[in-house]
Amino acid sequence: RAIMQFALITLVVLPVLPDRTFGPLNVLNPRQIWWMVVLVVGLSLAGYVAYKLLPKSAGVFVAGVLGGLISSTATTVSFSRGARNNPASVPSAALAITLASTVVYIRVLAEIAVVAAPSFWRLAPPLAPMLLASIAGAAVLYVRSRGEADRGSGPTNPTELRSALGFAALYAVVLLLVAGAQRYVGSGGLYAVAGLSGLTDMDAITLSTSRLAAAAQVEHSTAWRAIAMASMSNLVFKAGIAYAL
Repeated sequence: RAIMQFALITLVVLPVLPDRTFGPLNVLNPRQIWWMVVLVVGLSLAGYVAYKLLPKSAGVFVAGVLGGLISSTATTVSFSRGARNNPASVPSAALAITLASTVVYIRVLAEIAVVAAPSFWRLAPPLAPMLLASIAGAAVLYVRSRGEADRGSGPTNPTELRSALGFAALYAVVLLLVAGAQRYVGSGGLYAVAGLSGLTDMDAITLSTSRLAAAAQVEHSTAWRAIAMASMSNLVFKAGIAYAL
């Protein structure tokens, strides 16, 4: 069902969308926006299919990695609830959440490579220390929780049309805000937009700023700082979820 829904998103919806810009600031292109939906949903679907095909005995390591592909926020919620109900699973929950947050950086780098390939080596290197720090933290937690097999409650289907439409709307709003902030307020406004949008989703701000940087509408240094700001905002939000649950 998930694969057929992805086919609907990719082969039915995408071809009928107009390939020209609309609206204020001349940055909203329906087909390009939906291409971003296809990219994000495709990454999530790959993790979802792998999660469904692998046996539950694959363990928490696999759950964390695939959770980062699907949704690190949903993974944080799932394992935080599990840790509340079973305090003995706290080390494995911490590992899964950290792994999911680590994979987010890999996902971000992959998205930059796809939508802003010529600018990749100007955007990616400053983000590498955050990835390396996350890998180091995950390695420490892995040593402390080896042998755990709890995979949490499992992810939901990432290809639902409602979710795809929701991301398309979010991406369009973030694209408008980023372009408007850059044009009328400057980098300070862009960082504020990044901090707010990064609370729940890293994809929209990563894709929008990367594409604008590749089109020379945003400085590369400003773009990677905005992505870094969004990632820190996202980490704080997930820490708040873990604490609340």
